[in-house]
Amino acid sequence: MRCCLWVPLSLALILAGSSQVAAQPRLARESVTFHTQDVDYLQVDGKTFKATIYQPEGAGPFPAILDVHGGAWTREDVRREEHALFDKALAAMGMVVAAIDYRQSPQHHYPDSVADVNFALRWLRASAAKFNASPKILGAFGSSSGGHLVLLNAMRPSDPRYAALPLAGASSASPNYVILVYPISDPLARRAYAQQVGSDAPVKSTDIYFSPAGSLEEGNPQLILDRHETVKLVPVLLLQGSADANGVVKDKNVSPEIQQRFAASYQAAGGKIQLELLPGAPHNFVNMPGANADRALALIKTFVGQQLTGQ
Repeated sequence: MRCCLWVPLSLALILAGSSQVAAQPRLARESVTFHTQDVDYLQVDGKTFKATIYQPEGAGPFPAILDVHGGAWTREDVRREEHALFDKALAAMGMVVAAIDYRQSPQHHYPDSVADVNFALRWLRASAAKFNASPKILGAFGSSSGGHLVLLNAMRPSDPRYAALPLAGASSASPNYVILVYPISDPLARRAYAQQVGSDAPVKSTDIYFSPAGSLEEGNPQLILDRHETVKLVPVLLLQGSADANGVVKDKNVSPEIQQRFAASYQAAGGKIQLELLPGAPHNFVNMPGANADRALALIKTFVGQQLTGQ
């Protein structure tokens, strides 16, 4: 009797183990088809905000990633479709992408949009099953000011100010990894850089968003590291344009030196960060088809694959 019971039990354990292995999210080996749908994900200040879901076809489970657009914290003309080129490419790799709108206008200041992104991270993880995605490994992708919002939430996911918007059920706002393209990793240094190169718009938007006294320093990822605050340090891939063959830096929004300093500080604090400089790439290069976007996508695919396999 014991022998008869032992055999199917062993088989059941083997099958269960195989099922767990199969359930691990992975990137597709070949390009997959996908569709998009818009869903309401956040209601705040009497407004409803949407997410565009780039949904691969199939049962999954697919890896999921939150896409946070840029726009200098205040520009209302920059919305969730900003990264459509990359979002489509990521979906074709077999990723569920949630590109979100959030509170971005001159009427909203730090930390309003940080809280919206925190909510979106919790919402996407809690809603993963609805999109045939896995809640086990959640990535976050952000560009420019959106990269700043992602960074703050990666470093301080449980900050009461950032987690102020309630969501039913317990869900973590901490991404397992982040991908940053030309992020504002140091808003104070970026403001000085914009003044140096004669770019007035970033200076004005910085002053509007960080209007609460002291917030430019308090909500600053670089200075958070400089102050040796206790923060989470998830794996980071950071992509930034650098000088071309003639020594010209085409990104007039944030300098490669700002990113190099941040990467060094992040690594010194114990974090794992991969900084990739793309010679001649301008700001917003991920929105432009071409060699820079292709290079960025190749780097992202390798990085995500490593995160999904625990490398």
